[in-house]
This record gives sequence, structure tokens and C-alpha cells, in this order.
Amino acid sequence: MEAGFQDSKRPLILLLHGFPELAYSWRKILTPLAEQGFHVVAPDLRGYGRTGTLIHKYEINPTDFFILNFVEDVSQLTFALGHNTVKTVVGHDFGSPVAGWCALTRPDVFSSVVLMSAPFTGAPKIDRSKNQIHKDLLALSPPRKHYQWYYTERRANNDMLKSKHGLKAFLRAYYHMKSGDWKGNEPFQLSDWNASQLSQLPFYYVMEASKTMAETVASEMPSEKEIQECEWLTDIELDFYVKEYSRSSFQGGLNCYWNTTQSNFIERLLEYKDHQINVPSAFIAGKMDWGVFQVPGALKKMEEEICSSFLGTTLIPGAGHWVQQENPKEVIRLLGEFIKNH
Repeated sequence: MEAGFQDSKRPLILLLHGFPELAYSWRKILTPLAEQGFHVVAPDLRGYGRTGTLIHKYEINPTDFFILNFVEDVSQLTFALGHNTVKTVVGHDFGSPVAGWCALTRPDVFSSVVLMSAPFTGAPKIDRSKNQIHKDLLALSPPRKHYQWYYTERRANNDMLKSKHGLKAFLRAYYHMKSGDWKGNEPFQLSDWNASQLSQLPFYYVMEASKTMAETVASEMPSEKEIQECEWLTDIELDFYVKEYSRSSFQGGLNCYWNTTQSNFIERLLEYKDHQINVPSAFIAGKMDWGVFQVPGALKKMEEEICSSFLGTTLIPGAGHWVQQENPKEVIRLLGEFIKNH
């Protein structure tokens, strides 16, 4: 998706989506930002939408989804669009670490960064104790499992794509449960990465071990009245996601989770363990978004250690995880102010 391309001298703004989303998730942001004098582009990331069919298979070489390959994709897109630099790269959800790595590894290309809904913590540490967490979660009553590791399983794609109630019902329930519309979202900071603390996360983050993601969110399916009153995601808009994921499946996005949970790929990032994001940066999320706190200490580390030119965190009242869709007016205002001032 693209807007403001008529003038080649306009500064470039890149908007990177998350999972399970598409470039379409920026539909309410794209044109208003372009009207402020920018060339704004929102691509489908590798593995999503219409980026190809081979990479939608579970058996694909997981190296293809190494995070720095996404940085190369975004860099090459910039050059193909006729730009040498990006005024601001904005990333939401999985797009946040992509944007973060863009700013950290290529400050010559990416002049500033806005991270959304997922704090960026730089090069991960190899922490063997994280392997123990799965045993500890299974020992809870009821037994639990972490969603990121569930997403690495072969079954995950079909669990969602061919869920009992249908793909549209699954997506409606999933988007609803992580939004500000779901009353169960009252996030707070967790003190440590242990089973006791993680068990306080909603079931869409730390699931019951016996359930699929589709089964997890089905119990919170919004009523017909709630669906009709949902202005931020109408049925027509939801149908776009249903059509695209029906065609491409979720596997491309799921392959990214496989990479983030494998120690051999973490080791490849260790050369950046002492690096910071030195370009101007900021963080935006919904105040009702558990994504801000799902990794204990991540927000503080981003603010105080990783981003040397950090300009502040804004949590938007009433919004959940899909903040740019739930409250586009405020996101447009915040992005516009940041971009113009930096």
C-alpha cells in the first residue's frame, strides 16, 4: 500500500505490520500521513499476503525468516522506491523488532524509528533457563504453554486456518480478545520470567496446554451486537483478512516465530549484543495491550538501555493491541509530531 508518491522529493515513511496482519492494517494511517507531506509505504512483509507461495510452507528453510533478512528486504524496498534513506520506520507487533533491527544495524538508511506494541530489546541473551519455563508451565493447574512455542508447531497453521467455527470466526474472536474491547485486558508489569508470573498473562499468551489458539479465543467470541458496534474493524474490513489468509495461510508469519525461539539463530545476533539504537526513537501502544508487558522488564530495557535517543512512551487509553486501527486519529497525531520534529 502506498500514498504520497506523486512528489519524489517527499521523505519516505515505512509502516511495518505484525501477526496475524497485513499491510492493510495501516489503511487508516497511510493517507493521513501522506497528506502531511510524506511518501508513505506499507508493504506486506516476507511470508505474508502476496509475497509468494513457496515461503508459505512449513518445510521451508527457516534461515529465510532470520530477522536480518527482513532488514535487507526493507532496505532494498527503500532503494527500489528511489530513496536512499527512510525518514522514519514504524513497526507494530512483529514489525516492531523488524523496525528496531533496521534502526540498530542500518542507521545510515533509517533516520528514526517508532516501535509499537512490542518493546524492542536488542540482541537476545542465550538463556538456558528459558527451556525450563515450558516444564514449569506444564506443571501448573491447568497445564499451560507459551503461545510463541505453540506457533512453531506444524499443527498451528491448520488449527487456525481450519478451525471448528471457521476462519472468519477465529479472526474475529482473536482480534477482539486482544483489543481494548475485551474487558479482560487490564495489563500490568510482571516481575520475572517464571511460570507463576507468566500464568497471569491472558490465555491468548500463555494458553491452556490442551487447547489450540482457535479453541482459546472461541470462548470470547463477541456478540452480534458487539460486532455491529465495532467501528475499528467492520465485517467488510475483516473479510479482507479472511480472503488473504484463506489464500496464503498463516504459515509465512508462523515461520518467523520459529526463528525467534531457536538458539542457533539467537547466536547469530550476538555480534550486536553491545549495540544500541542511536537514532531518535519512541514507543506507542494501547494502554490495554498486554503486549507491552508480556516479556518482564522489556519496556524498561528498551527505554533505558537499548534506545540511546529515546523520546518517550505513549500508552493510548482505551486501545488494545491493534492500536493503529483502534485509535488511528491519536496514532496519526503522535506519528506526525514525531516525524516532523525528528
